[in-house]
Amino acid sequence: MPLLAISTNISLDNKAAQALCLKASSHVASLLGKPESYVMVSLQASMIMSFAGDAAACASVQLKSLGLPGQQTTEFSESLCDFLHQQAGIPTERIYIEFSDPERHMWGWDKRTF
Repeated sequence: MPLLAISTNISLDNKAAQALCLKASSHVASLLGKPESYVMVSLQASMIMSFAGDAAACASVQLKSLGLPGQQTTEFSESLCDFLHQQAGIPTERIYIEFSDPERHMWGWDKRTF
């Protein structure tokens, strides 16, 4: 049920993009303490983006998860920013992250909701 959606203006070939997705999946599972079998990661690279009037490397990230603990979003932000900086070279100050904790009936999977 966790979904990490990453949009970035950096260019990645298919192999690098797949590697980043797989590493991000493991990272999110560990971060949230949830089974990786439920984690989905989407990555949109090479997007036309700017941040602070500059087209240098940047990213917009969404982390959605049922039961996302709001008191830990600062810790999650630090971890995700560090991860993207280490794995993709995106400066941490050029990453925005949106956290959301949808209601169970607003998240569907396998012909039903949670």
